[in-house]
Amino acid sequence: AKLKSFAAKIIQLLKEWTETFPYDFQDEKSMKELKEIAHRITQCDEENGTVKKIISQMTQNLLMALSARSQYQEIREKFRQPVTDKGTILKTKPQATQKDILSVCCDPLILAQQLTYIELERVSNIYPEDLMQIVSHMDSLDNHKCRGDVTKTYNLEAYDNWFNCLSMLVATEICRVVKKKQRTRMVEFFIDVARECFNIGNFNSMMAII
Repeated sequence: AKLKSFAAKIIQLLKEWTETFPYDFQDEKSMKELKEIAHRITQCDEENGTVKKIISQMTQNLLMALSARSQYQEIREKFRQPVTDKGTILKTKPQATQKDILSVCCDPLILAQQLTYIELERVSNIYPEDLMQIVSHMDSLDNHKCRGDVTKTYNLEAYDNWFNCLSMLVATEICRVVKKKQRTRMVEFFIDVARECFNIGNFNSMMAII
C-alpha cells in the first residue's frame, strides 16, 4: 500500500515535469531514464493497469509536444535563412504588382485581430524553460550578456524578432508611399490598427506599431 502511494506521487511529479519542461527529455539519455522509471512504477500496479494507462498517456503527450516544437523550430529556421535584398526585388517588380497593405486589408480591426493571432501563436511556444535558460546562463552582473549556448531554444528570440519585423513593416509601408496625402492616410490607418490592438489587449503589437 505504501509503495502504491509513493508511485502515485512519482507519477504526479513526472506528469508535471513532462508538461512544464518537455525540452528536458529531448535527448535519448533522459528519455531512456524516463522510460526505465515508468517501467518500474507500472510494476507496482500490474493488477488493474491504471498506472500503465496514465504513464502511456503521459509519454504520448510528451512525444507530441516534442514533435510540435521540433516542427515549429524547423519552420522558424527557414525564416532565419538570409534572403536577397528586398529593395532590389521591389525595383525589379512592375509597379502594378506592388501592393500596399491597404489593398490587402483596409479594416484596422481585422488587421489587429490577425496580428493578435500571430502574437498568441508565438507566445504559446514560449515555455518556462526558455526563461530558465536565460537566467541560468547569465554571465556576471556587470555585463548581463548571455553565453552562446543559450540558442538551445529560440522561442524568445523568435518573439523578439517578430516585434522588430512588425515595426519594420509599418515603417516600410509608410515610407514607400510617395504622395503626402496617401502617406498621411497610411499613418492614420496604422494609428487605428494600434488603437484596435489596445482594445483587444495586444499591447506588444501596439508598441511595435508605435
